[in-house]
Amino acid sequence: MRWLLLVVGVAVLAVIAAVVIVLRPGDSEPTAATSPAPKRSATLPTPKVSEFTDPCGTFDTGEIAPYAVTGYWITPKSNPCTWRKQLQEIHRVGGDTIIRIGYGLQFRTVTASGQVRAKDGTIDSLYKPCVEDGLSCHDAAERDLKQANPGNRIGRMYVYRTDEAFGPDLYRCPEMEHAIEVGKRVYYRLITQADGSDDATCDFSSKAQSYDMILVAGSPRDSLKELLDLGDQFGMRIFPALPLAPRDHKTPIRAEKRHLGTLTTLTRRIVQDYGARFADRESLGGVYQPFEVQMSATLADNPTLEVYSDQHRIVQQELSGKPILISPYLDARKRVAFGQTPQQVAEGFKALVRTGVGIIAPQDSRGTGKVGLFWPDERGDEVDERLRPVVGESTYETAYHGSTRDYYRAMSEAREEMMDSGYHVQLWANVEVFEPSGDRPCAPTGTRGKTDKERLDQAVTMAGRYVQKIVSYMWSDFMTCGSPSVEEEIVKDWQRPIAVDAIRRPRDVQDGVEVRGYHLDLGTVTVQWSGGTEEMNIASVGWLDTDPIEEELPEGMQAAWVPFDWTKVPAGEWVRIGVKLPSGQSTTEPLHVRIVT
Repeated sequence: MRWLLLVVGVAVLAVIAAVVIVLRPGDSEPTAATSPAPKRSATLPTPKVSEFTDPCGTFDTGEIAPYAVTGYWITPKSNPCTWRKQLQEIHRVGGDTIIRIGYGLQFRTVTASGQVRAKDGTIDSLYKPCVEDGLSCHDAAERDLKQANPGNRIGRMYVYRTDEAFGPDLYRCPEMEHAIEVGKRVYYRLITQADGSDDATCDFSSKAQSYDMILVAGSPRDSLKELLDLGDQFGMRIFPALPLAPRDHKTPIRAEKRHLGTLTTLTRRIVQDYGARFADRESLGGVYQPFEVQMSATLADNPTLEVYSDQHRIVQQELSGKPILISPYLDARKRVAFGQTPQQVAEGFKALVRTGVGIIAPQDSRGTGKVGLFWPDERGDEVDERLRPVVGESTYETAYHGSTRDYYRAMSEAREEMMDSGYHVQLWANVEVFEPSGDRPCAPTGTRGKTDKERLDQAVTMAGRYVQKIVSYMWSDFMTCGSPSVEEEIVKDWQRPIAVDAIRRPRDVQDGVEVRGYHLDLGTVTVQWSGGTEEMNIASVGWLDTDPIEEELPEGMQAAWVPFDWTKVPAGEWVRIGVKLPSGQSTTEPLHVRIVT
C-alpha cells in the first residue's frame, strides 16, 4: 500500500510540478526545472563461481566493500598472476569493468639493411631479432613483393607492440602476410595500402605499387584471452585498447593525418580478429579508444575525430553491439588560453557523439588540477591547497570557469539533446584518483601523488547525479599507492553514505525531500539552514528504495525520501543536506542546495 500511494502521489504531482532543489550553479536567478529520469544500464554478467584456483593461487570472486566507482583502468603486466590479483582486488571493492591501457602505432625509418630505427636513430632492439631467411623482416617482405612485381617496394615502415596474440583473421593476404616466431616473441608481418583501402583482391603482381609495412611485435600468449577468461570468472567486462594513433609532431595533442590510413587498416585487422574469436564473449564489453582529446567548442575541427569515426565504423562492422569508449579531458582554468566553459565543453561533447562512439567518460580533471570540486556558494573560497601547484593561491572563482558539477551537468544536457536526435551514447564519469603532486610520486614517472577516499567521495558527489556509471583512472599505482592506500581506505570505510542529489518532492499531502546516493540504508537525512538543523530518520518517517525504477542510474544508487517543511527555509538560501548512519559515518561532502521558485 505504501508503494501504491507513493506511485499515485508522485504521478499526480509530476503532472503539476517537480521542483528541483539543486540550482544550476551558472544561473543568476532561480528557475523551475524537472529531475531527469536516467535509464538503467544492461545487466552485468555474474561470476562463474565463488572462488577458483589456478597456477597463480586461489581467488575468491565475492564483493566485500562495494563502492560507487565500478570500473578502473589497468596497465599491461608481463606476469599473468598480476592480472588475477588486480581483478580480484578491483572486484572486492565493487568493480565490474576493466579498461586496458594500450600501445601506439609508430612510423619508423629503416637502415640500409632494413633494420628498424628507434626514435633516437639507433637500431630498435625490440624489432632487431625479427629475421627471415637471413634477412631483416623488412627486407624479406620487400623481396617477396618484388618477386610478385619488380616495381613493388615498401614505402613506409610502421611498428606496433602488444602483449596479445592474434589468429588468422589478422591477415588479409596470407600469401604475403604471416607470423614470424623468434624465441619467445611472435612478429606479425602486414602489408597494406597507404590510403587504408586494404584491397581484398591481394593482387600484388599486375601493377607496381608502394606499400606500407606494419611489423607487430606480439606475444605467444594472448593477454586479451586471459583477461576475458578472468572477466568470465569475476563477472566483469573488459575493454581492450585499440591502437593509438601516431601523434602530429608539431601538435602532439592531435593525430597525424598522414598516418590515418595505415592506422585504419591496423585497427580493421585487429578488430576483425577480435570479431572472429571473441564477438560472442559476454566479458568483452567493447573497445577503448586511447587517444585523448580536450573537450572544447572547436573539437569538431580536430583530425583525431576522423580516427574516432573510422574506428567506430570498423567496430560496428566487426563487433556489432560492442561500443567504443573514449575518455577526453576537461580544462576549466581561466588563466590559460585553452580553458573552456561548461557550454563550450557541451559543444565538444556533441561533436564526439557525432563520431558514433558509444560511451564518453570525460576525465573529471581534478587529479591534474584543471577543474575544481566546489559548490556555487564556495566560489569565493580559497582553492584546495593540493591544487595550488597548478592554479596558484587563488579563489575558485578566479581559477576556474566552473566546477566539476557544472561540466557534467552541461554534458548531461547535451547528451539528452543528442539522444533526442537519434544518437545513442552513455555519459560516464572518469574520476582521477590522484593529486597533481605529492610527497612521494605514485607512478614510476611524473609527480602525481596519492589522494584519499574523502576527496574521492567528493568527486563522486559532484559528478554522480549526471552520469550512468563512475570509473576511475586508474587502479595500477594510484589506488594502491601509499599507506594506507585508497583501496585500503575504501575497504575500511565503504559503508559511509555518499549523497549526490536532492530534490524537493512532496508525497501525498506532505512536503519533503528525496535524496539519491550510495549506502543510505539505516540513514538519517540532515537538513541544515540559517534557522537550524533538522534530522529525519529514513526508516522511521520516510522510505528507502534500494533499486530505483528509473533506468540508467549508476550501479548501487539508492533513493530515500523524508518529510520536510520547506517553508521554514527562506527562498534563495543555500541549504546543506547530508546523511549519517548509526555507526557515526556521515557524508563527507554534504549537498549545497537551494529552493528554486
